Amino acid sequence: MAKKHNPVDYIMIITVLSVVLALNHNVAPTDTLQCAAAAAFLRHDRHMIAAVEVDTINDWRTGMRVNGCRITAAGATDVTVQSEALRFYESLRAAKWTRTPDPRDAPSEASLRFRWEATDCLYNVNAQALLNTDAEMRVNDELRLAPNQIRYQVFVMCMPASKAAPR
Repeated sequence: MAKKHNPVDYIMIITVLSVVLALNHNVAPTDTLQCAAAAAFLRHDRHMIAAVEVDTINDWRTGMRVNGCRITAAGATDVTVQSEALRFYESLRAAKWTRTPDPRDAPSEASLRFRWEATDCLYNVNAQALLNTDAEMRVNDELRLAPNQIRYQVFVMCMPASKAAPR
């Protein structure tokens, strides 16, 4: 004979699950360990719409492909994109992100590499979507601009932190 469950048991389970989900609402289901801090910075500090995707990244430091993630984000600003990029990197530093030991950035592309704990992330600020990905379309569709605001894009690639490459 099958055991009958008390309806109160089901209500308790649903309540506990609801509380757990509510406590975790700041991290999207696809946020990976490497991208969680960067996604939180973009969403909460910069008030951007951000999509996180798992990715495999070519690590120039080791010559290997490593598991990581990418974040595609769209934001609104009331200044030029160049001025917003400066403001963006200043706020990243103010949030206690540090430059990696051997960043090898691409400054002509507005890319800078920063570290948070055991994660290295390459941030790239642009005036427009450049990759034509579904993620770019999604974040741009969701972003709402106020009068006198312009859109800007941030693309981030994160991977496990690594020592500086020997020279």
